[in-house]
Amino acid sequence: MSITATDPQTDNGAFDIELVEVTKRYDAVTALSSVSLEIEPGEFLVLLGPSGCGKSTILKIIAGLEDATEGDIYIKGKLANYLRPKARDVAMVFQNYALYPHMTVEANLGFPLRMGGASKGEQAREVARVAKLLDISDHLKRYPEQLSGGQRQRVALGRAIIRKPTAFLMDEPLSNLDALLRVEMRSELLKLHRQVGRSTVYVTHDQVEAMTMASRIVVMRQGVIQQVGTPTEIYSQPANTFVATFVGSPPMNLFGGHFGSANGAPIFNGQVTFPLDGRWHEVATRDEVMVGMRPEDILVVGPNEPHALPGRIDLVEKVGAEQYLSILLDGGTTCMVRASLRVAAREGEQIHLRFPPDAVHLFTAQG
Repeated sequence: MSITATDPQTDNGAFDIELVEVTKRYDAVTALSSVSLEIEPGEFLVLLGPSGCGKSTILKIIAGLEDATEGDIYIKGKLANYLRPKARDVAMVFQNYALYPHMTVEANLGFPLRMGGASKGEQAREVARVAKLLDISDHLKRYPEQLSGGQRQRVALGRAIIRKPTAFLMDEPLSNLDALLRVEMRSELLKLHRQVGRSTVYVTHDQVEAMTMASRIVVMRQGVIQQVGTPTEIYSQPANTFVATFVGSPPMNLFGGHFGSANGAPIFNGQVTFPLDGRWHEVATRDEVMVGMRPEDILVVGPNEPHALPGRIDLVEKVGAEQYLSILLDGGTTCMVRASLRVAAREGEQIHLRFPPDAVHLFTAQG
């Protein structure tokens, strides 16, 4: 099964990049399975998923570093399957920077222009422009080994920008940076994207990067697209339980059971039992289903609150202004609650929870 990012277009030129039913096999292993995807002009598209899900393979196929086993790749409306990498008008930025160690920053930045036959005057003007854009003008005479990780990444970005490609392809470019620098570089990349205005396809397994940077996210698993949408859509309307648990920290709580009714009102019966709202009247059934509840949507309430679920606090993790509470409910089911530090919580103490009906997510028993 594959999910297409948008409805098929008859005019391939409407997209900067388009993948149509792309499959990639390595002998008996299928790395990508019938992936169809459209990247619109100027958007920041993030490919998100665990290691080995196929996201980097998509980048390599777009760049021409790998050939698709089946399917077509279009760049600016032109079939690119048989184009050599340098003819595809895309620029790739790797996580290991891929700078030439024997060249200065100035020479690294100007290398694509030299290879393209640009005059020395044009090279000098463009290097100065890009260096100023990336705030590395003072480092032009240095060598990569004399730079910090963040500065090396800026040089790698500059070498891609100076080509003025149709799209940038970025393969986990921040993964080698420390946590504080990654946050800073995320902001810098977004500012840069707005200034340059080129399409960007960005690969990461870090959901925070995806949620904070993307205009759209493509969630992948085992070579198959699971969902395509804005960060808000991915988080608030997950297409399946994989997306629900992969995106969000802590992940969504899932409970198996079935819908029923009590006094004419719908309820969920299973690993937990709680009332539902009117949205579920039409789907009340004895069939097995799965419901999800985000940790921040579960309320800590008093013991006399209607429909309160009793439990015991197993673990308290304080995270800045919040705390994560691992709760063992009386029926033996564990759930995670994200609560304010104002909630008094100690390990081993009793606690009561309420599941708001309007915060319930419904999935089939198969997820």
